[in-house]
Amino acid sequence: MSGFAPDHPGADVRVSPNFGPRIGVAGPDMIVLHYTGMETGKAAESWLCNPESQVSSHYLVHENGHVVQMVRESDRAWHAGKSFWQGATDINSRSIGIEIVNPGHALGYKNFPKRQIASVIALCQGIVGRHNIAQERVLAHSDVAPGRKVDPGERFPWRQLAAAGIGHIVAPRRAGGRPVLSPGDTGEAVEELQSMLSLYGYGVEITGVFDETTGVAVAAFQLHFRPRRVDGLADRSTVDTLRRLLEALPAEPV
Repeated sequence: MSGFAPDHPGADVRVSPNFGPRIGVAGPDMIVLHYTGMETGKAAESWLCNPESQVSSHYLVHENGHVVQMVRESDRAWHAGKSFWQGATDINSRSIGIEIVNPGHALGYKNFPKRQIASVIALCQGIVGRHNIAQERVLAHSDVAPGRKVDPGERFPWRQLAAAGIGHIVAPRRAGGRPVLSPGDTGEAVEELQSMLSLYGYGVEITGVFDETTGVAVAAFQLHFRPRRVDGLADRSTVDTLRRLLEALPAEPV
């Protein structure tokens, strides 16, 4: 493929060879947001277009707000890796991936510039409109790959996106509060926590035992929805935020 017209107005096109057809779906029904986790945006852009990397995303948003499209929205980019959400494991086929330039936790994680976030919002608004994507299906890489990935991380301004109509969020209660569910705990409260995480979309088995998988999912949830304290412990704030998110989901059509 030598080139294509950008799906997002104003985006520059730099074609990545790392893509293929979507499998088993008519089109995308999710957006997955990432940070690049590399020293520079230039390096990240080159890596996503390098056939040896075997990774790509549909879009890259530079720190100055410049948007580059590398894979057509109709095609399957290779950004999510091993992942899960609401029973689906081929998240690449179901999603549009957006890489946001930021060095990430290993290289000096920092706040996302205002111009960059403004471009992310405009990009997401266009994608949501083109593909009728539900707000609760605008997710973090850490949501679909808990423990393995932590991006775009606790500094990402999800509330700012929500104010612009992008994503699903509720104002979290202040971090803390007892009781606190932690590794090794058992019983109905743990089962309820696991049930709520699973219902929202995380890959948690409902066992009534607060195991490592549960703690990893709790930490991933906190990264996105209660970022003030990310510790994998289900304090009252975490549980309350999760419950209110579920209550705020749109009702299933009858």
